[in-house]
Amino acid sequence: MNKNQNSDEKSFISFFLKSIGNFVKRSWGVILLFILTFMASTAVVYFKATTTETVASYAVNEYEVGQISDRTIFATKSMSADETYPVSIEEGEKIIRKGFPITEVELLKLQKMADSPAYIDYRAFCNNVLFLLVIAVLWIVLFNPVILGRTVLMKELILESILFVLVYFVVSFGSKVVIFQDAFALSSLIPSSLCIFLVAVLFGQRAAFIFSFVITMGVLGANDFQIVPAFFTLATSISAARIVRKIERRIDLVFASILQAMLSAVFMVIIKVIFNSDFNKMLFVFPSVAFNGFISGILVLGLLTPLEYILNTASVFRLMDLNDQNTPILRKMQITAGGTYSHSMMVANLAETACKEIGANSLLARIGAYYHDIGKLDQPEYFVENQAGENKHNDLNPSLSASVIKSHVKRGIEKAYQLRLPKQVIDIIAEHHGNSVIAYFYNEAKKKDPSVAPEDFSYPGNPPVSKESAVVMLADTVEAACRTLEKPSVPRLDKFIQTLITGKIEGHQLEKCGLTFGELTVIKDSFVQVMASFYHSRTKYPNQKDPDEASPKTEETNTAEKQKEESPSVLVVDSDAIGEGNNEVTIAENDDSIVEQDFVSDEEIADIYEEEPDVVDSEEEDKKNE
Repeated sequence: MNKNQNSDEKSFISFFLKSIGNFVKRSWGVILLFILTFMASTAVVYFKATTTETVASYAVNEYEVGQISDRTIFATKSMSADETYPVSIEEGEKIIRKGFPITEVELLKLQKMADSPAYIDYRAFCNNVLFLLVIAVLWIVLFNPVILGRTVLMKELILESILFVLVYFVVSFGSKVVIFQDAFALSSLIPSSLCIFLVAVLFGQRAAFIFSFVITMGVLGANDFQIVPAFFTLATSISAARIVRKIERRIDLVFASILQAMLSAVFMVIIKVIFNSDFNKMLFVFPSVAFNGFISGILVLGLLTPLEYILNTASVFRLMDLNDQNTPILRKMQITAGGTYSHSMMVANLAETACKEIGANSLLARIGAYYHDIGKLDQPEYFVENQAGENKHNDLNPSLSASVIKSHVKRGIEKAYQLRLPKQVIDIIAEHHGNSVIAYFYNEAKKKDPSVAPEDFSYPGNPPVSKESAVVMLADTVEAACRTLEKPSVPRLDKFIQTLITGKIEGHQLEKCGLTFGELTVIKDSFVQVMASFYHSRTKYPNQKDPDEASPKTEETNTAEKQKEESPSVLVVDSDAIGEGNNEVTIAENDDSIVEQDFVSDEEIADIYEEEPDVVDSEEEDKKNE
């Protein structure tokens, strides 16, 4: 029994150590980043402790004259008397003794030591270091894929770590400036709005909300746990993350800055009222906090362009730049692969509409749809939407055809990296077919060789891991498949699109994207609406006939009618309808080339005679011969 328990314990320990090893191996970059951030913050705490006016291991405000001392304190350094503290201290001197009352001189010596930067308050230093560990744990917990809704990016953590250290440094040493020693005044110095603006624009609103709590905890620890600056930081951070939620143009940041400035002033008034503080010194604080909020947005305008280039993120402004259909790659697609271009535009409309309905990033889905098939530009003639004549695959075996089709995903990824497209767009390109089987060529190959493996005819990508990528996959499938549907009425589209979505579910392509069945229903309904509007019916024009069934004479008549509509005359008369030497006009009533209208002038008739001299004559001779 004991042997079994020991073996179980050993196996558990080995499994635990192996799991830790795998985690460290997989996340060594993130771990190293957190260590560096913690060391930088600890350095700030240390320099603050060495420059602050406190004494190691105790606080002066804990003692008063006449109090019985609970410890004996020795002076570690000699200090001479000065104007502020006219007492001298010798190294090794007993400042206070345990069990004896504290005298006025002894308390003055304690205060002199406390005000001296030569003494480090190790207790405050240790408290701040422990609190930094708590913040690190909170950071790791909050920025996990379950709460964040996606995998956190390394470049995102790097930027947030830099911003955290910046805020921690400003708060730690800003309080040493005389004008910012008041907690309310210090709030106007904290660059929380700037940091949250950057994170929200570059990485999304949810990441900005989570980082708001992290940065608030940092402000709380850096300012000796005073609640006022931390409370103000939390309020302004959440408002900043919310304000930039739907901005689409860079000029919108200016309006966001103005709104943030007004909200900062309002928050300060509310905090003043909550903490029952007087408004005597607010002449400086109100303009300061308003200026902080406004200048934060203006600085973001200047910092965004270099940060977007360095980090290559899918920010709203970067996506809006890619939304321009006159970019060289899309122009090339329009010229060399017109069918693929039309297909991509339609997929973009489907994906954008569906993402708006489920609350996903519709702009990212639209851009991903624009570029998802750029890998077809090298061999556009091998894809059916670009084929005007013979199918190139008729001369190839199914295996080779499947290889050509599969290659457009890999080539698309390569082109995307060359174009420096954001990682999220590249993921859509890589995942828009998942690892599904190319069914047509697989079935053709199976007819020749029943033992063929489906893996040889599968796309090399992975199933979508984001909602936007999954929506683009579904839109791509629906747009292509619905072109083969006969009589695309709304009920038929509804059933057909539901079948396509069910096929993706059964093919295990939607297991990692986070879409719920309710959202899939919403997506399906939006697809039906868009496709129904695309295949809308129209009323036939009068005398409209099928071009394939039209007779040659009818085609001549249609041409004559078109020419007549473009001319200023309203009656067409052939020249041979008038006999030679006869000044009267004769109209052949049964002639299809003549259309009666309301009025025609003599000049117009004369012009018609001169332009068409021998049209009716040949027809009348044919009738006489008959």
